[in-house]
Amino acid sequence: MHDATHAAPWSAGHGATEDKARLYRDLAQELEALLAGETDPIANAANAAAAIYHSLPTLNWAGFYFVRGEQLVLGPFQGKPACVRIPIGRGVCGTAAGDRRSILVPDVDAFPGHIACDSASRSELVIPLLDGGQLLGVLDMDSPELNRFDGDDQVGCEALAAIVVRHLR
Repeated sequence: MHDATHAAPWSAGHGATEDKARLYRDLAQELEALLAGETDPIANAANAAAAIYHSLPTLNWAGFYFVRGEQLVLGPFQGKPACVRIPIGRGVCGTAAGDRRSILVPDVDAFPGHIACDSASRSELVIPLLDGGQLLGVLDMDSPELNRFDGDDQVGCEALAAIVVRHLR
C-alpha cells in the first residue's frame, strides 16, 4: 500500500541522483509493459495513475485531467476525491495546460490562484499531455511535503507522460 509519509529513497546521501534516475527508468519500462497491447485510453490512464502513485514516494495524489472544450475534466487517478472540472488557464493544472508546459510548484500556497482540492497537498508537479501539437490533458502529482519535486522529477515525469500519450491514442 502507498505510504505518503515514507522518505524518498534519494532524499539524502551519495548516489541520490542515480537512484532517482534508476527509479524513473524502471517505472518507464513498467509503464511500457503495462500499457502495451491495450487500446482503451481510460484503462491505460487508470493503470498509469496507479503505477505512478504506488511507485513514486511521498505522493498523496497522482492522476489525469483531460481536455473537454475549455476545461480539464477529471480522469483516472489515485488519492482522495478531486476537483472535477478546472478551467484551462486556472490553477496549476489549468496553467500548465494553457501554457503547454510543465509546472513544478515547491509550495502550492505560494502559487497564485492555486486550487486546493486536498488541503494536505503542499507541492505539485503538472505535466501537459501533448500529442504533436494537440493538448490531450495533464498528468498531475501532489505531495504532502514542501519541495517534494525537483528538475529530475520533472524530466522523469515528462518521459512517463510521453509514454502515456502514446497509449492514449
